Amino acid sequence: MAVRRLAAHFTLLPEGLTRNCIVEVAGDGTIAGVAVSDRPDREHGVEFYSGIIIPGMVNAHSHLELSHLLGAVPEGCGFTGFARTMGAGRAGSTEEERTAAASYRDARMWAEGISAVGDISNCGITLPVKTSSRIYYHTFAEVYGLATASAEPMAALARTARQAGLSASVTPHSMYSLGERLLGEAVAADDGALSVHFMESRDESLLFGRSGAMWEWYQERGMREDFTGLYGSPAERLAAKISGERKILLVHNTFITREDVDIVNARFGRNATWVLCPRSNRYITGSLPPVGLLRGAGCRIAVGTDSLTSNTDLSLVEELKMLDGVPLEDALFYATCNGSKALGIYDTYGSIETGKRPGLVIVENIDLSRMRLTPDTVTRRLV
Repeated sequence: MAVRRLAAHFTLLPEGLTRNCIVEVAGDGTIAGVAVSDRPDREHGVEFYSGIIIPGMVNAHSHLELSHLLGAVPEGCGFTGFARTMGAGRAGSTEEERTAAASYRDARMWAEGISAVGDISNCGITLPVKTSSRIYYHTFAEVYGLATASAEPMAALARTARQAGLSASVTPHSMYSLGERLLGEAVAADDGALSVHFMESRDESLLFGRSGAMWEWYQERGMREDFTGLYGSPAERLAAKISGERKILLVHNTFITREDVDIVNARFGRNATWVLCPRSNRYITGSLPPVGLLRGAGCRIAVGTDSLTSNTDLSLVEELKMLDGVPLEDALFYATCNGSKALGIYDTYGSIETGKRPGLVIVENIDLSRMRLTPDTVTRRLV
């Protein structure tokens, strides 16, 4: 197979953004080599692009099975309003419509340069889409609900996904949506990575003090919980119930405090990845996650799109545009290297290194003089 030679103004290598690189790619997508040239744009046989070449991106948090719900939840409804609307919206479409929406979004993510996805699943409807996709999917079979009797249905979903050739693990939804027994059962279902919705709302923290809109909603619905008197915060429950040896993705983190970060870091260290979905947070609550707090604490940060119930598309570069004050190089690492490490796939994805097959993506319409994304910045797949 012929080897392609690709270059751009900059290339994101493990050591950072580098000028004048030529990336050689074999026909099966394997990186055959990386070389430096004085003028790669003038070398014979080199495809030269304006912008930055990066490895295929990693969407560390998405819900592909909710793709049919685009526009179903009103913007600015608040977290409790979002939860109420979601309960009614899941049942309002056919299986064919749900599968078609998921297939379309899968194809769009691939074309825009996403090579791997950490995907939350509550049922098996998207498994055929994921098994036929060119994207690597890790399926998080999510246990959810105070009234849920057992984690076994989600354990069965994870087994089915693995039998189909997909990576999968069972995960609890959050620290507020499962009782003590069910949370323990969900965590013990297997030893794979966990993806936990964490501090998406102030009400999550207030619940542990038996106040706020979430607490009032639980009382209104007659939903019984048995954990608010045992832990002072969601972070304390997380640290008490989950082994520090587990890989864990903490998703959203919109209303975390430094105390939360310290508790999590003391328990999990580098096994924890903080996944930010800023456009989803803005859509629901009008708030953004404190990326500066996480950066200051030395946390590993990745990015995700969440679902189309709280977003308008599944574009990672649009998420990066929301991270004010983050240097471009760091933001690009969030979308590539860090996400792959969170999912345990860095041996293949996340960086441009000889022998790996991460895919290659061009980031276009960048302000190269100031190394910033612009409103017109887009990504598209090259390999």
